[in-house]
Amino acid sequence: MAQKTLALSAAVALVGVIEPDATAVGNHSTGWISMSDFQHVQAIVLAGALGASATLDAKFEQATDDAGTDVKDIEGASITQLTKDDGQDNVQALIELWGEDLDIKNKFTHVRLTLTVGAANSDLSAIVLGAHPRQGPASDHDLDSVIEIVSL
Repeated sequence: MAQKTLALSAAVALVGVIEPDATAVGNHSTGWISMSDFQHVQAIVLAGALGASATLDAKFEQATDDAGTDVKDIEGASITQLTKDDGQDNVQALIELWGEDLDIKNKFTHVRLTLTVGAANSDLSAIVLGAHPRQGPASDHDLDSVIEIVSL
């Protein structure tokens, strides 16, 4: 049995969110996340009831700053499209990447998760977790919307 030596909140932070809701057709993105704070990020995409013939795509994008300058996709950091027609309601998908997966040579430093809903409004949400903080506990980098951490 593992000993309680490190709270998970010290190792993993909630750094991006797309709120759970009936979501309109179009693109929906988290804020920009600086990879200078974390070595690794993971997106958790939560598809609820998809609308009639709806599709859902998810991908990580990268930029050279927190304003989204020079935004472009990160090759390979996307899910296979989820579709209502394939019965993919109430499923989850994960995307993980490391800081070294960015176009570091061209000074890309920030990432965001973008969900694209096609054909019909759909229930969904997503979170992005930052792991392996470069300094201090990960919880120092939680979104301002995180109002409480309870750890036993």
